[in-house]
Amino acid sequence: MRRGAGIIAAGALFAATTLAQRKDGVVQWGIQRRQPPPETYTRVRKRASTFEEIITNEEARGGYFATCRLGTPGQDLTLQLDTGSSDIWVPDPTAKVCSKSGTEGCALGTFNPDRSSTFKVVGQGDFDINYVDGSSSKGDYFTDVFQIGGATLQNMTMGLGVNTDIAYGLVGVGYALNEAIVGTTQSTASVYPNLPVNMVKEKLINTVAYSLWLNDLDSSSGNILFGGIDTQKYKGDLTRINILPTTQGLYTSFAVAMTSLIAVSPSGQDTLTSKAFPMPVVLDSGTTLSYLPTDLALQVWKEVGALYSPEFELAVLPCDMQNSEGYFSFGFGGPSGPQINVSMDELVLDLTSGRAPVFNTGPYKGMDACEFGIQNFSSAPYLLGDTFLRSAYVVYDLVNNQVGLAATDFNSTESNIVPFPSLSAHIPSATIAPDQSQATIRPSVTTPAYAASAGFTDSAGVNGSENAACGLPPALGAAQLSVVGLSMVFAMLGSGMFLL
Repeated sequence: MRRGAGIIAAGALFAATTLAQRKDGVVQWGIQRRQPPPETYTRVRKRASTFEEIITNEEARGGYFATCRLGTPGQDLTLQLDTGSSDIWVPDPTAKVCSKSGTEGCALGTFNPDRSSTFKVVGQGDFDINYVDGSSSKGDYFTDVFQIGGATLQNMTMGLGVNTDIAYGLVGVGYALNEAIVGTTQSTASVYPNLPVNMVKEKLINTVAYSLWLNDLDSSSGNILFGGIDTQKYKGDLTRINILPTTQGLYTSFAVAMTSLIAVSPSGQDTLTSKAFPMPVVLDSGTTLSYLPTDLALQVWKEVGALYSPEFELAVLPCDMQNSEGYFSFGFGGPSGPQINVSMDELVLDLTSGRAPVFNTGPYKGMDACEFGIQNFSSAPYLLGDTFLRSAYVVYDLVNNQVGLAATDFNSTESNIVPFPSLSAHIPSATIAPDQSQATIRPSVTTPAYAASAGFTDSAGVNGSENAACGLPPALGAAQLSVVGLSMVFAMLGSGMFLL
């Protein structure tokens, strides 16, 4: 799991509106976007066969957030949804980060165990998760009442972040084998029923599975649907591909085989290649950006005219590139597998929530600078975060170890929820990708002609250059960028540790 974007300049907040839909084993979490102040409220209604919860696109923090209720009586907290980790954890009000001067503290809420009559410590000092960016959260494992999307779990195991430098908690919904306690003890015997597993155990849903619809970058709605799919939230075919196990045959993250990447614009198209193909990529909502191997990322950057900025330590490009008519087509599971197109308006993000940095030299001079949604990473597994996931409808099936992929239907107002009928049932309405054995074939590495490059920039009214430089206005000299890191458990898998 990569923790989402670090806190940058304070900006618009999006308050979670709980829109619960529940009947016959489905829980749905939805999202509502709101402008500051970040007020939170709850609204409940009935729906068929799933639980759905509202998740909020917190652009200022980088990630998707939802309001949950813990303890007796209930305490409301806004937590980040994360498919790349597996624990629910919440900050303790005594954590130093919550009272750090010059910050907004733990504005999304804390959990005070002294105010809950049902709080029980079950692992004193056992909760311990560390991130590659140096951040961490440590404390106790405890059980208490947990409410999400109209569903109530009486004895949910969670972590209490007493010593943490992260100002908000997370709802991890990944494989139970990726729980922090497993990394600490180095034993699978430490596994406990995490949220999706516990929902099945409590007979709230029929199987350990859920679907994710993040909608577009500027949208005010989206959801995670536990126990079912919504056939009105995607277009075309929903295709199942296999999740990759580790070399030990274990399933710990949502790694799938990415087998192709094509750049398309009005001026032409290019097949981009990499010595890493076919590559394991993790579909992770806890990662704000997407991270590809360096040789592939450099080709992508050249297509769109993105430049590496030493000041920001990432690739940037003119904000006007969000108007480009170009897109990238991501292929999975071999030549007959699903293809997901990601347009430029989903890949150009503000660097700060305040005044934009400006290019101070070269042909981009005077243009506002934005963050590019595809960055480079040095080793596998690579990650497809929110900049990819917004364009895809994704179904995570943790029982059959498969992922369903389809093109998202942006801003869909229709709904047709179909539950998984049983624990071992496959993803409803989905077909298996044929010839997935071909996903292991390594294609030839070639240099693209960059036929699409001119179309990317020209259609946005931008003159590209490899020599532009990015400068910061004085007032933004100390702006903090999106610093993200892999969780310790995930990092333990190391490079090349997935079977292709």
